Parts: sequence; structure tokens; C-alpha cells
Amino acid sequence: MPTGRLEAFSDAVIAILMTIMVLELRVPHHSDISALRPLVPVFLSYALSFVVLGIYWNNHHHLLQATERINGKVLWANLHLLFWLSLFPFMTGWMGENHFAKIPTAAYGIVLLFAGVAYHLLVVAILAEQGEGSRLATAIGNNVKGKISPVIYAVAIPLAFLNRWIAVALYVLVVVMWFVPDRRIEAGMTAG
Repeated sequence: MPTGRLEAFSDAVIAILMTIMVLELRVPHHSDISALRPLVPVFLSYALSFVVLGIYWNNHHHLLQATERINGKVLWANLHLLFWLSLFPFMTGWMGENHFAKIPTAAYGIVLLFAGVAYHLLVVAILAEQGEGSRLATAIGNNVKGKISPVIYAVAIPLAFLNRWIAVALYVLVVVMWFVPDRRIEAGMTAG
């Protein structure tokens, strides 16, 4: 099967999720700058989640551009990823509204972890369909960032109960690691 419908559907879902998240930013009823102060945690959680979803969209785009064909397993793996991504608006709002309290911050990390695992499973399903010798398999290589990210999330989740800001810093660390799109796929496809 070609990838066009999968790409279009995934793009639409991620765009909707990004739009839903911004709705948590309520317009203040006063015009002075101090009226924005209560929105700071909500805005910070929104900004973090917006970048996370943007990273998923960007890397998902690169991955599917390098994918020659898909099958039913890839479709289900992609839906699994979209399920975890669909929880971002709720978790973002919960964490922001509660000023990064321990339980919401840990729960946010759980969603980050499962989204990362789901993305890895999508890559595995696509590679299984493409074959070990495919240009995509060569371009992805050993996928160090993809293996390190879930480990960082798994460490951050229990740390949220000790110090929520260390957990948030670890979430941001993963964002920084992935902020630049994965050039391996572009380079691998150009070289191939």
C-alpha cells in the first residue's frame, strides 16, 4: 500500500491535537500584565507539548517520506502512536493547571514514554515491511536517540515524585535531543 492516506490522516490528527491544546490558554479578564501570571504554568506546559508534537510530526513526516510501502501492521502501529499523542492535550492541561504538581508531571512522563515506545514500534513495523537491506534501514542505523529517549523518560517519571523540576528538565533534555530533525533519513535517502 502507498503511504499517502496514512500521512494525511496522521497530519490531520496531530494538527487537531496542537489546536486543542491552545484552547487551555484562557483569556484573562483583566488588561494588566499581572493577569497573565496565573497562565505561566499553562503556557509552559503548552509550549513543551507543542514542541513535542512538532517533533513527532517532523520525524513522522521524514519516516514516511522514506517509506516505500506499508501494510496492516504499520497502520495499527501508527494508530497506536496516535492514541498516545492524543492524550497530550489532556495531560498538558492537567500538568499546567496544577503548576507541574508531582502526579500530573509523572503522568505526563508516562504518556511521553508510551508515545516514544509507540513511535519505536512504528519504526520496527515499517522496517519489517521494507526489509533489512532497505535504504530506510540503512539510514536509521542503530537509532541511538530512539533508544535513549525512553530510558530518560523512565528515569524522569519516578524523579517527578522527588523533584518535579528535575523530571521536567529531563523531558526538556529529550526535546533538545530531537529538536533538530533526524538528518539520517534525509542523508540516507539522498545518498541512495
